[in-house]
Amino acid sequence: MYPRLAQAGEGLSFFLFGPRGTGKSSWVTVTYPDSIYLDLLDSGLYTQLLAAPQRLDGLIPRDYSGMVVIDEVQKVPALLDEVHRLIEGRKRHFVLTGSSARKLHRGGVNLLAGRARTRFMHALTAAELGADFSLSHSLSFGCLPSVYVDPDPKAYLQSYIATYLREEVQQEGLTRNVAAFGRFLEAASFSQGSPLNISQVARECAVERKSVEEYFRILDDLLLAVRVPVFERRAKRKLSAHPKFYFFDAGVFRTLRPAGPLDSAAEIDGAALETLVLQQLRALNDYLDLGYTIHYWRTRSGLEVDFVLYGEHGLLAIEVKRAATLRPADLRGLREFRADYPAAEAIVLYGGSREYREGNIRIVPIEQGLRSLDEILL
Repeated sequence: MYPRLAQAGEGLSFFLFGPRGTGKSSWVTVTYPDSIYLDLLDSGLYTQLLAAPQRLDGLIPRDYSGMVVIDEVQKVPALLDEVHRLIEGRKRHFVLTGSSARKLHRGGVNLLAGRARTRFMHALTAAELGADFSLSHSLSFGCLPSVYVDPDPKAYLQSYIATYLREEVQQEGLTRNVAAFGRFLEAASFSQGSPLNISQVARECAVERKSVEEYFRILDDLLLAVRVPVFERRAKRKLSAHPKFYFFDAGVFRTLRPAGPLDSAAEIDGAALETLVLQQLRALNDYLDLGYTIHYWRTRSGLEVDFVLYGEHGLLAIEVKRAATLRPADLRGLREFRADYPAAEAIVLYGGSREYREGNIRIVPIEQGLRSLDEILL
């Protein structure tokens, strides 16, 4: 197991959310080796607690003072009332992991009224992979822990997608039409790294727009996708109104995205590279508690900056280019953004091999930038 940047709860209860396969269970067992571990994927335990959540108390010895881990807590949302009671009445401490926030966000489920922090687990970062980090491998297969150890990462990713469709979508009854949802996933992959047009996706997968809207909500709730909003703070120009859409991992995106004879490698590689940068930004922002909000900037005339990070650490504009040589046009979006926001730090991550500056714009090789992203963000 690779060392993770996620921080332990220091004796406090917390939720740990993240897509399946990001390493939540492994991290918890390493971080809390002596904890009581309750896995709700165990059918016997699941049935026992689903029938009577109050049985949770009986599974914890009276004199126990360590952490209690409940893995996949969203399987039995009613457990949270019992967890709440045990935190208040018995001063218990819990780690509550989940790969879906859907059931916990709906129906008035008790989210412990601030008595538990919320943390997130992401796919591996370049910093966590260390010397094993490979830009080409990550662009092809993403950064889920298993793709760096599995001898056939492509087959693993295909199985990963099939498992989600079977276990999360079908078994949880998130949609009655799994075939339509499968078509939707493929159609949504063509929106990767682009402003999201739900009506267009609905036409491409031949599914009603209302159903497609619900499908996108399912992706949000399963933590499989993220929508990046437009940066509009004190906007001086007319900006795009639609968020950009990304599946959470470059390898998951490439597995879902069909490649036909009319597709160029640059089109798919460019979206995969943006995805890789975004997933690293999101991970470090969470792990280091940086507090940035992540946006993009796009004017109605087509000028764009891929990522804009805003927070107490400042304003950071990042453009991602796979080309090894930059043209003046490649920097225009950043220059125009800085004209509106002179305090912004501007960075290009590009496919070349040397770091240099063009005026107020810092230009950094992609692999170098990903390895030192924590320094850039700080």
